[in-house]
Amino acid sequence: QVQLVESGGGTVQAGDSLRLSCAASGRALSGAAMGWFRQVPGKEREFVAAISRDGGKTNYVDSVKGRFTISRDTAKDTVYLQMNSLKSEDSAVYYCAARWTLDYDLRYRDREYGNWGQGTQVTVSS
Repeated sequence: QVQLVESGGGTVQAGDSLRLSCAASGRALSGAAMGWFRQVPGKEREFVAAISRDGGKTNYVDSVKGRFTISRDTAKDTVYLQMNSLKSEDSAVYYCAARWTLDYDLRYRDREYGNWGQGTQVTVSS
């Protein structure tokens, strides 16, 4: 059984940085397109960032472009979300998601992902 585990969340002040990590047990992430999503209570889960299985393509929701960076480390079999210049509106539970695939496309919709982590809380105080 594949399990995704996020880490790196926490409480920071506006303008600070955090790096979220996503690792898997049971299957290598190297064959998966990956995504980060976030959700606040009472709202739908929101796409944040995606990376193709080879790391060659990335994309972001407009609100985080220029501040967040998604990346993957094949040797560590880990996917990261570097979050800089954090704002209070970035506060949410962040989830990583995986879709094992043979293509190199990005995935933007949560229903395209088959495996999810349990989430990690990010709180940004202003």
